Amino acid sequence: MANSRSALKRVLVAERNRLRNKSYKSALRTLMKKYFTTLDKYKAEPSEELKKEVLDSMSAAYQKIDKAVKRGVLHRNNGARQKSRLAKQLNSVTQ
Repeated sequence: MANSRSALKRVLVAERNRLRNKSYKSALRTLMKKYFTTLDKYKAEPSEELKKEVLDSMSAAYQKIDKAVKRGVLHRNNGARQKSRLAKQLNSVTQ
């Protein structure tokens, strides 16, 4: 247990930040999974509607990654790597 009021406060702040970071990362993983499943559907049956859906889910994932980097949940290079991974998958399907 913390010995001083400031140490106790730091414990509370760290816990609050941990929960916030956990929710961001969880939402990010969910969006990425949604993107990959949509991409698999598009790979099986290419169509304009599915392509739009893939691009929309990619955009949503990009937005969440950028916001997580801005908030300090992810490191800048980690965010760039995740976005690169998404784009690489799309390029392999469309070419």
